[in-house]
Amino acid sequence: MDKIIIINGPNLNLLGEREPAIYGKTSFAEYFEGLQVAFPDAQLSSFQSNHEGEIIDKIHECGFDHKGIILNAGALTHTSLAIADAIAAVTTPVIEVHISNVHAREPFRHPSYLAGHCAGVITGFGLERYRLALSALLRE
Repeated sequence: MDKIIIINGPNLNLLGEREPAIYGKTSFAEYFEGLQVAFPDAQLSSFQSNHEGEIIDKIHECGFDHKGIILNAGALTHTSLAIADAIAAVTTPVIEVHISNVHAREPFRHPSYLAGHCAGVITGFGLERYRLALSALLRE
């Protein structure tokens, strides 16, 4: 069974409560249950941290034996060379996702240090970006 992990970064533990006009009213735990039902042939796991080093450690831990990593690094996308280096160091493909369309938001959210090391980037259209990323990883 293909192992895929979803790694969520800072403040994504507040999905469903935080700025629902931008991020929706569904918690990630609720959404993740639906993903597990929709993708029964994948061994899905998730991890969330508000700490950059913990995200890097998880990328290292899963980056050589998983089919894929789906990463929503939140604001660290725009600031973390260390996470970019972690992605570059592993062999597992990483797909960068964003729930909101970062290009329609504040200019500081437009650049990504991570994108150049990722297999792809999916932005906007809410939580469904995770489903699209899972589909892409399982097709490979």
